[in-house]
Amino acid sequence: MVMAESLKPDFGTKMKRLREERGVTLRQIADATKLSVGALEALERNDISRLPGGIFTRAFVRSYATEVGLDPEQTVRDFLVQFPHDSTVGSPQALQDSDAADVRRRVGITAVIVVVVLSALLGAALLVTMTLRN
Repeated sequence: MVMAESLKPDFGTKMKRLREERGVTLRQIADATKLSVGALEALERNDISRLPGGIFTRAFVRSYATEVGLDPEQTVRDFLVQFPHDSTVGSPQALQDSDAADVRRRVGITAVIVVVVLSALLGAALLVTMTLRN
């Protein structure tokens, strides 16, 4: 089993092979995605230090995958398997933390909206009550 693992191509080599099998050039991907050919070459060489990092690198991977006809989300997961702890890319844990922060932010915004609407309703009810008394 260890022998099979060592023969398994790395992420960049696999992407390049799949791209070439589909007859897609780096120039075609660059034109369609507005990514530089240099960045795409870096991705195929696993030279992630030449990529912008974080969500931008994941966006590069998604765009590349889409243009080659691969599942973008699965391709990003495959990428993160190869580069799980690289600070320029972000780990799956960082993605989960980011999702949790988004949920907290949405809950906070929803709570503020509910308070504002309830305050407006209370104010309107108070105004109607005072008007009816006069």
